[in-house]
This record gives sequence, structure tokens and C-alpha cells, in this order.
Amino acid sequence: MRRCLWLLVFLCGIGTAQAAQPKTVLVLGDSLSAAHNIPVESGWVYLLDARLGKMVPKWTAINASISGETSLSGRNRLAALLGKYHPSVLVLELGANDGLQGLPLPALRDNLKAMLDMAQQTKTRVLLVGIELPVNYGPQYRDGLRAIYADLARDRHTALVPFLLDGIALDPALMQDDGLHPVASAEPRVLDTVWKQLQPLLH
Repeated sequence: MRRCLWLLVFLCGIGTAQAAQPKTVLVLGDSLSAAHNIPVESGWVYLLDARLGKMVPKWTAINASISGETSLSGRNRLAALLGKYHPSVLVLELGANDGLQGLPLPALRDNLKAMLDMAQQTKTRVLLVGIELPVNYGPQYRDGLRAIYADLARDRHTALVPFLLDGIALDPALMQDDGLHPVASAEPRVLDTVWKQLQPLLH
């Protein structure tokens, strides 16, 4: 009888421990998500992790973002990341470096589509985060880039942030001298932009 009671308590303890494990949001992005040239604790992903930690039940954010990351290098890394962290949600923020390098748009679309497929095959919900390029890249390329995110989100039924730096990119006071990355004080606004579309995926 005592052995049965001990076993019951043991199994209940395992169930409680498993239930207490926080779910994970995996962020795969480039320098815009890697706190480029600002303190790590000021970056929007760090701020996201702090916000998620206050939820009940708790969530946690894993930042797998690397400055200079392209859609191809992200595609090559994603399978291992999914296998390691088993995220419930993937925030996919890639394409800025592809655009700045003038990568043909079909190649970018193919890489993003492959990553969406990888995530969805593991039952991971996805938030696709779009970017915009400076106006000197011309309307044809900029419009085509914008359409890739919108079309993939529609076709793959994923949530979408059309532009990560919406309301920030055109304000010099909120951008670093390179004109591409937000200053630390703008990162909470970046998080708010992401949060609007991410929050429904957490429930």
C-alpha cells in the first residue's frame, strides 16, 4: 500500500513539474532582433522575455537572432533550433539583409516559405515579421518585398507583422546613425508592434 502511495505521489510530482515548464517563443531574426549596437537588455526580444515571464502560465523567449543573418542562413539553422527548443511559437524576422544585398525576390520567398513549412510540420505557430527597405531601392523591389510577406502569411495562414519598425523607421530621433536600427529607447515600441500580433498566439 505504501509503495502504491509513493508511486502516486511520484507521478503527481512529475506531472506538476512538467506542467510548470514554461512554453517557448523562439525568435529567429537578424540584427533588428539581436540588439545591434545597444545593450542586450534594451532589445525588444529581451523585453519580450521579461513580459512573457510575468504571464500565468509562464512563457519564455529564446533569441536565436544573429546580426547579418540572411534568409538562407536562417533556413539552414532552423531545423536544429526547432529540434533543440521545441517552441510553441516561432517569430520569424528575416529578409532585411537579403533586401539590402539585392537578393532576387523569388529566392527570398523560397527560403521564407521553407522555414514556414518546417515550423508548421512541427505544429509550431508562426508570426511572420516583415521589413521595409529605404526608398532608394526603388518601388518595384520594395513593393515586391512587401508582397512576399503578405502573400506567404495568407497562403500559410500565419500571423503577420507587416513592418517591424512601423512608426519608428522614419523618425530620426528613434533611429541610430546608420538609419537602419532603432535606438534603445525605441525598442519598447518595437515590442508593442510585435506584441499585438504575438499575444493571440500565446492563447
